Amino acid sequence: MKESSYSLFMSALFNGRKGSRPPVANPTSIVCHELMDRVGVGFPEAHLNAQAMAELALAGHEVVGFDAVMPEFSVHQEAAALGCQVDWGNRNAMPDAKNFPYEDFSPIHIPENLLERPSMRVVLDAISILRRHVGGRAAIIGKVMGPWTLAYHMAGTQNFLLQIGLGEDEVVHRMLRQLMPVPIRFANAMFQAGADAVVLADHATGNLVSPAQYEKFLLPLHRELTSQIHGPVILHVCGNCSDRLELFAASGVDAYHMEWQVDAKDAVARVGHLISLIGNINNPQTLYQGTPEDVYKQARYAIASGVHIIAPECAVPLATPLENLKAIVAAAHEGY
Repeated sequence: MKESSYSLFMSALFNGRKGSRPPVANPTSIVCHELMDRVGVGFPEAHLNAQAMAELALAGHEVVGFDAVMPEFSVHQEAAALGCQVDWGNRNAMPDAKNFPYEDFSPIHIPENLLERPSMRVVLDAISILRRHVGGRAAIIGKVMGPWTLAYHMAGTQNFLLQIGLGEDEVVHRMLRQLMPVPIRFANAMFQAGADAVVLADHATGNLVSPAQYEKFLLPLHRELTSQIHGPVILHVCGNCSDRLELFAASGVDAYHMEWQVDAKDAVARVGHLISLIGNINNPQTLYQGTPEDVYKQARYAIASGVHIIAPECAVPLATPLENLKAIVAAAHEGY
């Protein structure tokens, strides 16, 4: 009996169990111009309309052949609900926050009706639509921003990191703690709506945050988050995080979605027995500028290294050729 995309993905996510071939998925986004054109749905509509969001996500499975669908293409859904003025972009530009409502680090107000705010409700409704269409056939992945990323959106990245540099630990801890209920509530609502796994995107990136700072400020919160989120969690942190893989593995997440800068063989050797690893095909050089053959070779390297779920390293550039995304699928279908 042929394994479904859903079973391949979920088996790989839990303890890295192997099916007949490695699954292909992107916990962030594979939306590109060609995919928009194929389904007649684009940005900014797909950020704001649940049906459009679901249709574009579904195309990743039905058009490209990925084994999972991920319907949230922006990192600003929660920020908009918390008071950020968001420019929802256009066909060529991703959404961008235009203000930082808590740049003075005043107490953060979390609305009681947080999940009913339009920017968050749309994601939950899209997940419900996907559940009806593809539930049990392809895995459905939700996405929430962690407290570190939300702090960037609330106070501004430079402003927030400046507090760390100035030794204002109490200010940093207070903001992170105030933001904790947001990913917990959103993630659990996603599971109730029909998600099979949720990405925790928390951008304590290697070039901005040291391992010691991650361990001091964020690791305890990630452990709390994973203990209160009622389903599998995939951690996504951008950049070269080779120096903190063991800390990520100790956070309670089920998987880590890693960038190309993290060597696949090294990551698998160090933490592949503790958590599942997802990635790590280079976006700017290989997927965007390379050929299908380049993509195929990099995907086969990840497979040979033991990466559990093969994926682009992050949300792909909007001008990524569709054939390059399909090359990942072709490489995976050759099996182990």
